[in-house]
Amino acid sequence: MDFFNEFPTMEREDLRDFKKFIDLAFRTFARAYGEILESFFHPLLVFLVWLEKLLINTPWPIIIMAIALLAWIGSRSLLLVAGTIISFLVIGYFGMWKDTMATMAIITVATLVCIAVGIPFGILMARSNRIQAIILPILDMMQTIPSFVYLIPIIMLLGIGKVPGLIAVCIYALPPIVRLTNLGIREVDKEALEAIDSFGATAWQRLTKVQIPLALPTIFAGVNQTIMMALAMVVIASMIGVKGLGVPILRAINNQYLALGLMNGLAIVALAIIFDRISQHFGKRIQKHREGKNL
Repeated sequence: MDFFNEFPTMEREDLRDFKKFIDLAFRTFARAYGEILESFFHPLLVFLVWLEKLLINTPWPIIIMAIALLAWIGSRSLLLVAGTIISFLVIGYFGMWKDTMATMAIITVATLVCIAVGIPFGILMARSNRIQAIILPILDMMQTIPSFVYLIPIIMLLGIGKVPGLIAVCIYALPPIVRLTNLGIREVDKEALEAIDSFGATAWQRLTKVQIPLALPTIFAGVNQTIMMALAMVVIASMIGVKGLGVPILRAINNQYLALGLMNGLAIVALAIIFDRISQHFGKRIQKHREGKNL
């Protein structure tokens, strides 16, 4: 006999009532505070739309040269610069330019949001074991819970559009930068901290003059992982109204267009490789610079 069938019917009815209570409470909250939340996120929407239009309307040679310059500043590698230029020329040739620019816009905004939110939380975790114990399970849940699960409350609160998609991307991409900021600050050499303490430095000076500068390579590793995870969410974000390379991939899945899905998927891979190499090289250069300074 099934063990669970032995539970009284009353207990199962209580469980159904509990689920109904949660659904009703969340719907009530959404009706009461949905407009307030939309107003709160409106500046983010304005910035995202502005950046997307800027990238789409700017002539493609300027965009390619700007990204190539970014690749050079980050890596000092002519090979990476050449690969970046060729990749974007191929993307434009195959008619994926607008979708790529839309994807770059949401990835850029999502990364900036994750940096603005993640680094302060990482610092708080590094300063307090109690705060770390509270935040770590939340980060674990954010990384392990299926993205479709947290899309449900986001859509109920904000509907379908760019902002819900952006929030979904941020939820998925935020944990790495929080974790690695925390790790980088905790791994700062104790002797360096004792040295600055001996000069009577304040907690703010200790943080800004020693801890963050020495932790920058690890923090940039977190930025790198955040960008990669944000790109991984592009297709799912397209399901709730976010323009970009995920839209044609979703259309290819629905209509079994292999070539369309493959080309747009490779465009996402190209973006991932370019930004991964740029951020990795930049982090390594910072690390070498810091090591040279310490020597």
